[in-house]
Amino acid sequence: MAAVNPSTIRPGGPTRRALLAAPLARAVELKAPPRAVLLGEGFEIVNLALIHPDPASLLVGMGGERKQVDPLGDAAFRRAFPALDRVPELNTAVGQGFSAERALSLRPDLVILSTWQANAPEMRQAVALLEGTGVPVIYVDIFQRPGRNTVPTMRLLGAALGRDEAAEAYARFYEERRDRIVTRVAGSGRPGPRVLYSAFPGRWPCCYSPGTGGGGGEFLGLLGARNVAEGLIANAQGGSLAVEQVILSGAEVFVGTGIYLPDDAAGIRVGAGASADLAQGSLRAVLRAPEIAGLPAVRAGRAHGLWNPFNGSAVNIVALEAMARWIRPELFGDVDPAATLAEINARFAAVPYEGTYWTSA
Repeated sequence: MAAVNPSTIRPGGPTRRALLAAPLARAVELKAPPRAVLLGEGFEIVNLALIHPDPASLLVGMGGERKQVDPLGDAAFRRAFPALDRVPELNTAVGQGFSAERALSLRPDLVILSTWQANAPEMRQAVALLEGTGVPVIYVDIFQRPGRNTVPTMRLLGAALGRDEAAEAYARFYEERRDRIVTRVAGSGRPGPRVLYSAFPGRWPCCYSPGTGGGGGEFLGLLGARNVAEGLIANAQGGSLAVEQVILSGAEVFVGTGIYLPDDAAGIRVGAGASADLAQGSLRAVLRAPEIAGLPAVRAGRAHGLWNPFNGSAVNIVALEAMARWIRPELFGDVDPAATLAEINARFAAVPYEGTYWTSA
């Protein structure tokens, strides 16, 4: 799939300005802050909620996939914003498109899509029809290139929604913490350990790992870690390693991702509503798999679990800090992801993050 860059917003009126500089970015003009927003991906509301005190008040439609991957987080938002129960949902699962006719019937004045949605045939048709009728469409991205696009995406959302100051405050908060990590890694003068980053172990067959892209791949790169999957899979976003490749990887640190579904005991159980004991116990169960149990990482007590939806959330700075402590403890012993999450809850999040989002065994 060809890469699609996040969009550039040019607000109408006397303060016209381009806020997002990305190669080949689309330029979209908004004549006024929107009042009827359609989210092609429902999970995007977690990013809106970092810069808007009531994101539900803007929505006329949204994707419905969040219930599948973060049901207790979704429930917390619905308790905080009962109006969400009246917002029509255009799909029910991750990766689904939606009907342009259905979208138009909701009369949005802005449609926000994620870049991964851009090249699906039904979505290209939907975008053409929406834009042909005068509905502006913008693309945002955190999932595919979080290291590069998280901050521009938040500034873009701020420009689009008339929440520039709030978005800039979050962007600077994020940049300060990210830049601290990048600076220390650059000054270390030595590579980090060999790391196996595995998506949904115990839920998916072993072992789906990122290349140089995605939350796992880009963040491993920022940390100067040696990603054991790099060079073994063709797709930068990720692919499956053979069991033999995992066993022979010599991984010195293991990071597995998971989600918390109360009625499903598979995999690493982290997320909204998960207790610390439950999360740690689920990680230990995953580590008993024969292809993982013999890794140097597990024998050395350097195996960890991380909430998978960090990959699409601007709160991913917490994930980067947790990984920094796990992977480069000699550089980041003073970094405290729990304190960072607490500050996000206190200063930015319209709905606080409550639960266990990472764990170690």
